Amino acid sequence: MSLKKSGLQREVLALYRRALRMVRTKPVLTQPKFLLFVRYNFHTQASSVSPRNVAAIEHLIRRGRRQLEMYEQPSVRDCQISRAMSDWEQSRRGSWTTSQ
Repeated sequence: MSLKKSGLQREVLALYRRALRMVRTKPVLTQPKFLLFVRYNFHTQASSVSPRNVAAIEHLIRRGRRQLEMYEQPSVRDCQISRAMSDWEQSRRGSWTTSQ
């Protein structure tokens, strides 16, 4: 049984799908960096705001759209990955492999 998604939930999911599509347009060698960048930013932003804080979620959606428009530009071919992003990925991988 699937629950019907709210308008905000659909907007967030649409933005995430659009970001994942953007990753596929980037050079193959940099796609893993873009993917990590997208996953990390969505995860950290989602965990930083209450699901009931509609104004904050709407603000993050607007900000995410603007940021994504910049990264969708063909001239953007690479992105910087911070140490925090790398550490987050390693911790996610570690918890995923130990739960298998």
